[in-house]
Amino acid sequence: MSPPREEVERLVDALVDEQRSRCLWFLRRDYFPRTDPERVETLLAIQRHGDLEAFRRAGELKAWLSPSSSTTSARS
Repeated sequence: MSPPREEVERLVDALVDEQRSRCLWFLRRDYFPRTDPERVETLLAIQRHGDLEAFRRAGELKAWLSPSSSTTSARS
């Protein structure tokens, strides 16, 4: 079971802030993703450029973001 939506968004922001100098150096210092597509893209960048722990955490957060999108596609 995934945490509440606000908690996932807070965790994404925390991971972005933590990984900013290591693998998100190309983003503005004040950038935080605000939409799900932005969050997924940012998490993918963390997975591409971060260490193993960052890869794992970003993957977990991506999985928590995707149930809402898979629910709508399952109905089609």
